[in-house]
Amino acid sequence: MKLRPDLSLIAGHIVPGARVLDVGCGDGALMAALRDERGADARGLEIDGANVATAMARGLSVVQGDADTDLGYYQDDSFDYAILSQTLQTTKRPDLVIDHLLRIGRQAFVSFPNFAHWRVRMALLWTGQMPVTRLLPVKWYETPNIHHLTVRDFRELVAEKGYRIEGEWFLSGDRQTGTTGANVLAEHAVFLLRR
Repeated sequence: MKLRPDLSLIAGHIVPGARVLDVGCGDGALMAALRDERGADARGLEIDGANVATAMARGLSVVQGDADTDLGYYQDDSFDYAILSQTLQTTKRPDLVIDHLLRIGRQAFVSFPNFAHWRVRMALLWTGQMPVTRLLPVKWYETPNIHHLTVRDFRELVAEKGYRIEGEWFLSGDRQTGTTGANVLAEHAVFLLRR
């Protein structure tokens, strides 16, 4: 199974044999790849029951839960990596979720759609409406996104919290793009953080 570009990028940077918690793991595609290709001990937390069932059918260890309320049950330093991919913008308190990720894992991967991408800006400017794009495929009233953040917003939050950015990658379409002008040119951002 081919992974989404952000998940493929994350998988390529996980150390073989690592202990991983995938928060908002969906159907477990990343966890399965990490288990099969990296020998990782991958665990998952997922809010959607159908996705939990699909992941468990793949032989994965997944529990149904909510990132906003259930991360507090995990012990400090339980994992080498905590991953939150395309989920941050759907949480009620993204700042607290990041705190938990970096308490639970020694490092954390966080990826999210960049709402400052030029196509989003142009759609707002020309149509006066929230855009529907490949990465944001539903109308504003159907979207699970409750916090619209940008690359600049995320960097500012990380700096305020005193966390370190160990790596950052940006995607435009399915291809990686440079860091220059990422706040305008990147559709999607992936960050690796450390306390």
